[in-house]
Amino acid sequence: MFNLMNGINFKDIFSVTLILFSVIDILGSLPFIIDIKRKFLNIEAGKITLVSGVLLFAFLFIGEQILALFGVDVQSFAVAGALIMFFLGLEMVLDLKIFRHDTHEEVNSPIVPLAFPLIAGTGSMTTLISLNAEFVRINIIFGILLNLVFVYIVLKSSSFIEKKLGVTGSIILRKFFGTILLAIAIKLMKKNLLLP
Repeated sequence: MFNLMNGINFKDIFSVTLILFSVIDILGSLPFIIDIKRKFLNIEAGKITLVSGVLLFAFLFIGEQILALFGVDVQSFAVAGALIMFFLGLEMVLDLKIFRHDTHEEVNSPIVPLAFPLIAGTGSMTTLISLNAEFVRINIIFGILLNLVFVYIVLKSSSFIEKKLGVTGSIILRKFFGTILLAIAIKLMKKNLLLP
């Protein structure tokens, strides 16, 4: 019923989209996005979405080969990404400044850490490897594209969302989701370090 030519399946596209949406969790990242916007003053939604898309598609097609080239397994990659997420969470909860740019030039587009590891992070990249084994690639491509559209909309409207939240609302959300980010990072580490 849902099958079309070339393996396109609307049910599979919907499933892939939902799985990636929950892993990317762009709505849960809103407090962090607002915080980054305050530091850098400008978020180029189009550029960040494009870089995220390139990273996701690159990992979809050649992710395992890239990791193998450097002798890195998926689990180690996931742990490294979890550590980055852990420090991002600490920044949000404790009001620390951990991530700094080494250049003296003005940076007006925070590709890192928004595109990687927040949007196209280890969670979404390892998920893509799993999806590759379950779904036809064309359906995964559509799932990624739909998520990128949503990511762009959220990044573009971050100023509007910030105004609606207010200062107190932003602080509460930042602390809460910082704690959630820490918990996700710890969960990723436990899972990939094979701890009991």
